[in-house]
Amino acid sequence: MSQPAKLLDLITVGRSSVDLYGQQVGGRLEDMSSFAKFLGGSPANTATGAARLGLRAGLLTRVGADHMGRFIREQLVREGVDVTGVIADSERLTALVVLGIRDRETFPLLFYRENCADMALCTADLDRSWIESAGALLINGTHLSQPGVFAASTTAARWVKAAGGRVIFDVDYRPVLWGLAGKDMGEQRFVAHATVSQKLQEVLPLCDLVVGTEEEIHILGGSTDTLEALRAIRAKTPALLVCKLGAEGCIAFPGIIPARLDGAVSAKGFAVDVYNVLGAGDAFMAGFLRGWLKDNPIERCCEWGNACGAIVVSRHGCAPAMPTWPELLQFFAMRNRPFRLREHAGLEHVHWATTRGRVYDELTVLAIDHRSQFEELADELSADRARIGAFKTLALRAIDVVAAGDGRFGVLLDGRYGFDALALAADRPYWIGRPIEKPKSRPLDFEGSADVATELLEWPTNHVVKCLVHYHPDDELELRDRQERQLLRLFDACRKTRHELLIEVIVPANMKYGVSTVAAAIRRLYAIGLRPDWWKLEPAADPEAWRHIEAAVTEGDPLCRGVVLLGLSAPEAELVSSFEAAAPFNIVKGFAVGRTIFHEAAREWFAGRISDDEAVSALAGKLSALVNAWRRARGTVERAA
Repeated sequence: MSQPAKLLDLITVGRSSVDLYGQQVGGRLEDMSSFAKFLGGSPANTATGAARLGLRAGLLTRVGADHMGRFIREQLVREGVDVTGVIADSERLTALVVLGIRDRETFPLLFYRENCADMALCTADLDRSWIESAGALLINGTHLSQPGVFAASTTAARWVKAAGGRVIFDVDYRPVLWGLAGKDMGEQRFVAHATVSQKLQEVLPLCDLVVGTEEEIHILGGSTDTLEALRAIRAKTPALLVCKLGAEGCIAFPGIIPARLDGAVSAKGFAVDVYNVLGAGDAFMAGFLRGWLKDNPIERCCEWGNACGAIVVSRHGCAPAMPTWPELLQFFAMRNRPFRLREHAGLEHVHWATTRGRVYDELTVLAIDHRSQFEELADELSADRARIGAFKTLALRAIDVVAAGDGRFGVLLDGRYGFDALALAADRPYWIGRPIEKPKSRPLDFEGSADVATELLEWPTNHVVKCLVHYHPDDELELRDRQERQLLRLFDACRKTRHELLIEVIVPANMKYGVSTVAAAIRRLYAIGLRPDWWKLEPAADPEAWRHIEAAVTEGDPLCRGVVLLGLSAPEAELVSSFEAAAPFNIVKGFAVGRTIFHEAAREWFAGRISDDEAVSALAGKLSALVNAWRRARGTVERAA
């Protein structure tokens, strides 16, 4: 009798933590001054890597009922990992790990795991029906150091086996977490210990696949002779044994252990410049399982595992460096793969674009990031400029009225007058954009720090950087080059600070404008290496202009999120007409309109002729009318199709 289809391909069990990675490379951890926050913990990393490669993955762990625990859960959800088994522990904090990159072989690690949440996982946390819904379960050696987690891991493994699934053992040996190394020696990989070997071997009869480095094979087998250790492991399990050899690749043993290591199934590694080895084993596991869980030949599983490991060692970070399936395919398609892999712009762009998370089929944005226009309006009406910020919080209330928590809505807010509204928006599910350019600057100049990357480091990573540039492909060469250098600086800064980028292009009013002008500008910006996540473009009423724009974007970057229409203070009827022209083109996702919505209400409010509630109602009415108009236009196209 055949087994029923499984809901999940894989559940990983064990560690989940927050990695705080030192951002300064090449020095002591003592001398690192800033840290980037990432999802961490070997099982969490593997679940993320597996999900990115197209497997249906879940994680069984505990996190603290705290900010870091919520971060882990939210990040897993963004990655597509099933969080049914992620349990909030109200008594313990989420585990933290502080990491650094000293040199090519030294990676200091400090584990903050005293009485942490994930090490308190126990059998009472297990949901049998959910665990049995998986085709495979991965248990983790480090977690076996605690009795409660050992019991939870082995119980879950027996349930999966009884339900027709497979069990994977990632040896993942960290001597410091077994109390065998000093707390400042988290990077130490091997300390021989007979009791540890015996404890790890207890799970071997349950296993179908065992994966470890050569040192991990030594601790599991109880011998520093690799062949002898492998034979000791084989005596306790018929599982497929895989030994990772770092840059040399890996070797696999599906049956009897041969007399020599070169008698095993082997796959060579890939020659890449090593930047950070942390996370490489988790990436290998994800790549190997992408093949093994789909019953691919062992050789292919090994090759995919080696490739994933090579990609990750070339980057900073663990979970965020994990490749996606489109990225892995591109890696294998590359004929002239560079040694310094992280410098391959094409591969890095595929990685960025396929890990952004959420997909937007529609985006309707209230743009209220204006600064100079509000200043001029307040001055004209003799109103205190300090009131500008209050009006922007009313605009956010108006979005709440219309959107009611719908994530297809968004807001553009500045940090100068919109600071309070930005803080309030942090608790909403809306798309958030924020301007970086100095108002009306041409050539383009940026607000804030002279170093735009330093400025962006102060922005939350969910803030999309919006940059308005008054640009024409036929600009005088010196002006064009200066603006393009600024845009490339900004693009580089956004990638380094992990912010999405929206480029708003407005053709100067005094320059020639035809149906192909904006498309020519887009092509030019792609040609210099710019790859924004979004474009914000003028509301052209001619469908021919949109045909040119769609072709320019899809040819320049097939992974671009899309285009939103700006308003240019156009009357509502004129905007609705432009919606109808743009709606047939899938590259257009919606609009980001400001003055058409807020100008009249702002004038009346600053003049004291309407109340806060009346202003909110007026803004909501205008926004709702445009949203309905956009959806009617798109709906008409879809019905016709």
